[in-house]
Amino acid sequence: MTRKKAGKTAKTKWMALIKNTALILVGNAMLAFLVAAFIIPHDILMGGTTGIGIVIHKLTGFETALSVLIMNVVLLLFGLWILGREFFLSTIVSSILYPLFLGLFQRIKGIDAMTDNTLLAAVFAGVLMGVSLGLVMRAGSSTGGTDIVNLVLAKWTHLPVAVFVWLVDIIIVGMQAPLYHKAEPVLYGVLVLVLESILVDKAMIFGKAKVEVFAVSPKYDEIRTRLLTDARMGVTLSHIETGGMKQQQKAVICVTSPRNLHKVTDLILAVDPEAFLTITQIREVKGQGFSRERVAKELNVESKPSE
Repeated sequence: MTRKKAGKTAKTKWMALIKNTALILVGNAMLAFLVAAFIIPHDILMGGTTGIGIVIHKLTGFETALSVLIMNVVLLLFGLWILGREFFLSTIVSSILYPLFLGLFQRIKGIDAMTDNTLLAAVFAGVLMGVSLGLVMRAGSSTGGTDIVNLVLAKWTHLPVAVFVWLVDIIIVGMQAPLYHKAEPVLYGVLVLVLESILVDKAMIFGKAKVEVFAVSPKYDEIRTRLLTDARMGVTLSHIETGGMKQQQKAVICVTSPRNLHKVTDLILAVDPEAFLTITQIREVKGQGFSRERVAKELNVESKPSE
């Protein structure tokens, strides 16, 4: 490896580290904020170690943030024992940061008076919780706490982690239910969990999602050339056999961003108005198969920044 290439690799690693650290910091700060601003002031039921900490506070008056910190540290050590050192290192930051942020936000004057509408608070809490957890998971980390329990149970039982995520949270929410005389707090807690489950996945792939265009046309070679030269996009050719006439030909596959979809389909249909197209959403694309450098090298065209 040349010195220049080694320097570029080191820079890439540092940039990735900075990016992931920022995601973990923002995700944990957002999670702590929504708990301090919406969950605790409006008595909304919540899963995880935060939910247990709220129960402990109601029964004993012990500070919620401190309870969460103690539980996270204990579970973190448990995770180190069962799941290993790599998991421990990827989780330790969030396990300590979140309760510290929570304690800090709870001391901000007026943070518990942002809204007097419990439904609005539950909606904001669910949305922000999904986004915050998605950011942390996007960085390849975990918020710790009951996530560790979920992973351990999944390892022991060989069942999907998602099963235990819902099961453990429902148990924790159920633990809090007897402390309330009305059903509304429980319903609001369920609403938060539902919104969280929807938004966490969206946050993890936000900005990474692509679309795949699969084009079947006898003019596949012209379509390929136009996509490579005019649209500056990588393409793949796939050998196919048509269903009706059983003719051997090739299909053109192109992966692009959603905002460029219209441009790609217009270009294909300009070459062959009768081309058969299917469009599929893709969660994420990685690798060098569609890099601008490869297009420039093969066709001797000027490379443009990826869109």
